[in-house]
Amino acid sequence: MELTKGLLALREKKCAGIKDENVKEIYRKCFGSTWETTFSVEEDGTSFVITGDIEAMWLRDSSMQVLPYLDAAGEEEVWKALRGLVWKQAQCVNMDPYANAFNKNGDYNCWLKDDTEMGPYIWERKYEVDSLAFHLFLLEQVYQAAQKHCPERAGELVTPEEEKAVDQILRLWTTEQRHETSPYTFRRDSELETETLQNDGRGRAVGYTGMTWSGFRPSDDACYYNYLIPSNILAVSVLRGLQELPVQSGLRERAGKLADELEAGIEQYGIVSHPKYGEIFAYETDGLGNYRLMDDANLPSLLGIPLVPLKEEWEEVYSNTRKFLLSKDNPYYYEGAFAKGIGSPHTPEHYIWHIALCVQGMTSQDPKEKQEILDMLKTTTAGTGLMHEGFDVDNPDNFTRDWFAWANSMFCLFVNTL
Repeated sequence: MELTKGLLALREKKCAGIKDENVKEIYRKCFGSTWETTFSVEEDGTSFVITGDIEAMWLRDSSMQVLPYLDAAGEEEVWKALRGLVWKQAQCVNMDPYANAFNKNGDYNCWLKDDTEMGPYIWERKYEVDSLAFHLFLLEQVYQAAQKHCPERAGELVTPEEEKAVDQILRLWTTEQRHETSPYTFRRDSELETETLQNDGRGRAVGYTGMTWSGFRPSDDACYYNYLIPSNILAVSVLRGLQELPVQSGLRERAGKLADELEAGIEQYGIVSHPKYGEIFAYETDGLGNYRLMDDANLPSLLGIPLVPLKEEWEEVYSNTRKFLLSKDNPYYYEGAFAKGIGSPHTPEHYIWHIALCVQGMTSQDPKEKQEILDMLKTTTAGTGLMHEGFDVDNPDNFTRDWFAWANSMFCLFVNTL
């Protein structure tokens, strides 16, 4: 789709505050990426947003991809597109709340045939807590944008389909507090341990914590320990956010109760004592005394915790965690000749992610750190003027995914904070 008059005006308004011409040019290209190359509005009024070089829609990716356009929600064409994505995601959740990515045409097109309950619209059925959390995040963000720019339209988001989706999410997260009662399994014939779940597709043993279980990380890699702390923190945030939306009071009450339970579980099992950094957040735990200290570049991440409202009592824990994450004690933190930052086991060693650099900048309180990150971003596009997934800290010309619209949107979101 071509950028609308409202989006062009918004882009130029943002660019007017950018002094660096190189950054300004990258911003223009990144701003248009999702709208011009991945967005389609369907005949039924819904919108489908592919991730880029894979023609499927991830709930997580699509939610983040459209955030730069929220300030143009008062324009009719933009509003219909944003509203349509909320509607489409609600349909997807109601088709299968365990799925993380969907195809457009219901033709059984998928990434791989897996030993799980695939349906005609399912691209992949790796269950990730954050997929559902990001649908609620999108709902809340678009609702807030509507209240600001077109308040008479905000009520169009909370349809019976949407309330059904909210109910589905609450039911699933409650079920997965006790995964032993869950119907979900996932097996894939792969040599990579990260592509399938152990224990005949059910994952490693866990104990009850009050948190909700996740099969896979936001990177689509299998969790090692299945209580994923950053995803549970995002879940708490969006459940609290539901209190501000005009959904049925019963849904709000259930969401509030569940948020309290997840938060208590994070407090008890998700914070560990580190001999060097003090109390920090673990990345994963199993409720049986085991945990992993790391971070992954994808959102939700431990580094990105402050992107949602942070519990005041956790501010020091986050500060300690941040110091750990941006050090060589984090096994996925890399430094090289051109850049330094957080990567992922999903991509090669010594590759860091543009998304993680943007998150680091957006959560930093230090202007010097923000400028350093901006300099790294603008000099690691490999001449494309666009962001990528991961790139080699010693040679940015080596990178993964040349068409990854979410990373482009993240660049815009970071620059908007400067």
